[in-house]
Order: sequence, then structure tokens, then C-alpha cells
Amino acid sequence: MAAEESWRPPRACEDYWHEWKHCRSLKNLFHHYYTYGEAPSCQQWKADYSMCREWEKTRSTEAKDALRQSEKNRLLEKQKHVSVWNIRKSPPKDWYLPLDQGKPKE
Repeated sequence: MAAEESWRPPRACEDYWHEWKHCRSLKNLFHHYYTYGEAPSCQQWKADYSMCREWEKTRSTEAKDALRQSEKNRLLEKQKHVSVWNIRKSPPKDWYLPLDQGKPKE
């Protein structure tokens, strides 16, 4: 029971609020639209903020479970993306040559 009473949200409630405000900002809207071709969905940040405030007021298990699930989904979403760069084990054989020398010309 002591572990249940000492549980805190993964982030401070103000963090959820600031993330929501940032998500709705004009700069982020342009960046997200340029990058992904669609406007960002900010509703999850707003829902997390309201659940965090509800948990602070009532300590309800529904709010706690919703926050846990939201953070879990957020972490899984981050892990879903594949790395862009291939990590190499050693440098290329001609790493010491200037960039335009030693290469066959087309």
C-alpha cells in the first residue's frame, strides 16, 4: 500500500501543459506539416494534462493507469523508428586520402 501512496506521475503536470502548448505553437505546426505533411495531433498531451490534474486532486486509479499507458505508448512509439545510419565496425580503407584523390573518375 505504501508503494501506491508514493506513486507520482512520470512527468510533472506542468510538463504536459508545456508540451501541449508547444505542440499547438505556430512554429511547431509549420515544422510538423513540412516534415510529415499533416498537422500534429496534440490531443494526447491535453488528455495527459487533465489526467495528471485529476490524479493530483483525487488520486484515482483510472487517471494513474491512463498516465502509465500513455507514457508506455509514447516510449513504444519512439522505439518503433529505425535508425537512419548504419553503424560501421571500422573506418573505410581509404579514410586518410583527400576526398577527391584515389577515387576512379567516371
